[in-house]
Order: sequence, then structure tokens, then C-alpha cells
Amino acid sequence: MEEISKPQDSGIPFGNRLPVELIAEGIEKVRQEIKKTIVGQDEMIELIIVGLMSKGHVLLEGVPGIAKTLTSKLFAKSIHTEFSRIQFTPDLMPADVLGTSVFNAGEFEFKKGPIFSNMVLIDEINRAPAKTQSAMFEVMEERQVTMDGHTYPMTEPFMVLATQNPIDSEGTYRLPEAQLDRFLFKIHLGLPKLEEEIMILKNRGSETESEPTVVPAISGEEVKQFQQWIAAIRVEEKLLNYIATLVVKTRDHPSLYAGASPRASLAIFRASQAFAAIDGRDFVIPEDIKRAAIPAMRHRIILNPEKEMEGISPDLILEGIIQSVEIPR
Repeated sequence: MEEISKPQDSGIPFGNRLPVELIAEGIEKVRQEIKKTIVGQDEMIELIIVGLMSKGHVLLEGVPGIAKTLTSKLFAKSIHTEFSRIQFTPDLMPADVLGTSVFNAGEFEFKKGPIFSNMVLIDEINRAPAKTQSAMFEVMEERQVTMDGHTYPMTEPFMVLATQNPIDSEGTYRLPEAQLDRFLFKIHLGLPKLEEEIMILKNRGSETESEPTVVPAISGEEVKQFQQWIAAIRVEEKLLNYIATLVVKTRDHPSLYAGASPRASLAIFRASQAFAAIDGRDFVIPEDIKRAAIPAMRHRIILNPEKEMEGISPDLILEGIIQSVEIPR
């Protein structure tokens, strides 16, 4: 477990200004810290930040070499909190993640595992067997670990950032639907464009250090305060209906074997509040909901086998649903 060095000054006094302005300032500082190193991938950076501010977890999916792990580490280090990294492997056991009880001085003592941190990076989450993946259910949803009849709560803020490679399936285990459902967002990462590739070479081609230096931009306490403010952002009744309609339409769509659960509605609701705060607003607009809908639902729906064989993607189905629903005015 790694303790992140404390920033000299977060520059975010909790004064008389509107809370959303403070949130937007703090988030922008985090964003700029990451973008000192990461070229492009603006959507990924924004969605990770929204995930944290929504008290959710994020799954990053993309081919090797596109900075999934690096971005996750830079993001974790841009927040002044504890950070741990867990490399999932086929021989990893639940006790290696959660911890275990050891006999010490005549009694059993619980030794906490690496999951007991604020920002947890799980690399190649689909490399561990089902029993290890299943061990993550409670800690991701209830933010606690139950061991030998005792419950150990996680320290807030708590966030799991997980990565997986979609093309190298040898020696991997598909994530159970129940575990996928515990991620607020699933983010698809693409390869950089030509100009971005050139910028990567300019920025990092001559580096000798193994990892860039990141200065923490905000503290864990500020994150918790931001999360409280974001949870109070207004969502009008007609927008609640809009969210519910989008989700319900996935349940009777002819191209889908299974639609999104009510947890998807809650994910879109919370994420739209965070999107509003990022833009400096204390109220949600339909555009916030549209920005949250696809990353919040793409891993919560299951295509019919024939549509999957045709190469239809969940994103395409969701885009059609969004276009078919009238935007509230």
C-alpha cells in the first residue's frame, strides 16, 4: 500500500462561493494533472472523475498499450489518499485480496489485504478465477468486508478502478454479470489518432523515468465533501421520467436478451449529477443524462445471440434507444 505525498496547498478553500464552482475547480485541477502525461483519452479521464464523484467504480476495457493502467495510477495519485494496486492472476485467492485471519498471541487477528485502501487499481481483473472475482461483490457494493463473522468497513473515499483486455482471452475468466453490474461505468478505449500518436512520442519518447510525477490536486476530505454536494444537485421530475424511460426501453427491446436493471437507473441518476457539477451547475439537464446513459448501461445489457453474431454492439442499440426517446423540455 502506497501513501501519496500531501499537497502543499489544494487551493480550494470552502468559502462563500457556490459549492459547484468549487467542485468544478477541483475537478479541473485533477484533469490537468493527468493530461500533463496522457494525450487524448479526454472522455476516459472525464468518466473516471465522474465515477469517483458519483461514489462508483469504473471498468476500463481496451487493447494493451493505450495507457489504461498508467491513467488509473495517475488519477489515483492526483488525489491525496491511500493507493494500492492488485495484479489479478489465475492463482490469486480471495484472501490475497481481502485479507485473512492469523493466529497471534493466543487469538486470531485479521490482517487486512490490499483492498483496504482508498483508490484500488485492479489490473487485468478478468485474469483471476470466479471465486476471487466473487469475493469483490460485497466490498464493491456495500463497501465492507465480512470475515469470520466480523465486518470491516472501508475508509471513504473508496473506488475500484479495474482494467481488462478484450482481445487476449486465453487464460481469462469472463466477469459474472453480477460483478459487471457493480461497476458504475464500463469505458471502451480506442487507439490514438495520428496527431495524438505524434504528441505521445514528443511528450514521452525521450523520458528516462519509469513513471511521470504527479502532484496531488485535491485531498480525500475534499472528495468526500464534493460527493456530498453532488448528491444534493437537483434533478427535476420530468428528468427522472426520462432516465426511467431510457432504462425500461432496454427491457423489451427485440435485439436484447436482457435489459438494464434498476441499478442502471441509479447509476445514470448519480452520474448525471456529477456531470452537472463538472459544468458548474447545481441542476441536471437532459444532456447530462445522455452523456451518462451509454457508459452506465453498455455492460448491463445482453444482446440476443443472433445480433451478437451479426456484429451489432450494445452501444449501437443504446444509441438507437436514446434517439427514440423524446428529450424533455
